[in-house]
Amino acid sequence: MKNVAIIPARSGSKGLKDKNIRSLNGKPLLAYSVEAALQSGVFDQVMVSTDSKEYAEIAKVYGAKAPFLRSEKNSSDQASSWDMVREVLEFYRSRGMEFDSFCLLQPTSPLRDAEDIRGAYRLYKEKKAVSVISVCEAEHSPLWCGHLLEEGSLEGFLSEEHTMQRQGLKPFYRINGAIYIVNIREFEKNSFLYRKGSYAYIMEREKSVDIDGIQDFEYAEFLNASRAKRQTASENSA
Repeated sequence: MKNVAIIPARSGSKGLKDKNIRSLNGKPLLAYSVEAALQSGVFDQVMVSTDSKEYAEIAKVYGAKAPFLRSEKNSSDQASSWDMVREVLEFYRSRGMEFDSFCLLQPTSPLRDAEDIRGAYRLYKEKKAVSVISVCEAEHSPLWCGHLLEEGSLEGFLSEEHTMQRQGLKPFYRINGAIYIVNIREFEKNSFLYRKGSYAYIMEREKSVDIDGIQDFEYAEFLNASRAKRQTASENSA
């Protein structure tokens, strides 16, 4: 089985300028995904899809390929991640390189590590899956959410059966954006991934930070620094 890791790193972030190369604990954000992909050992190619020469050079420093710059069409706000994936697959195909699966690793999930990627691929192989997508347990049950009536009235906000303690509710899970493993043949037939043959890879909530704005970034920095301290303490005590 031939696998390609695709790390999308567009330069036009509006919410947080140059988010994908912003320094997180002394390293560009996209470097965390590049290093995790390389350390996982499951890919024949680890590439960064970017529209920026600067981003491409940074990706190469950390060991990824950046064999072409993304087209203007697929660098716009209107382009989807799957449009970008098709462009990558077409590029490699035009050079005689075919893959069985791709793994989309968004750089905005820097706390996802090599073991997560290996675990997701084990599940993919065991299930002979169409796709494996990472999730984590939701912070709050959606059953505790509702619409407010005029003047902020809570009438009908929750049903009686949903006012039980949190421990009595079945857990809900959310897509965390960290890992998307997809069978390319099935993707080219139907790019909708949430169907029969698709499975969830459950990740720890602590690893599931998805960076959008500055608060997410600072929280990821805090968690990453805390993890590094724990690892250092563990190594020193060994």
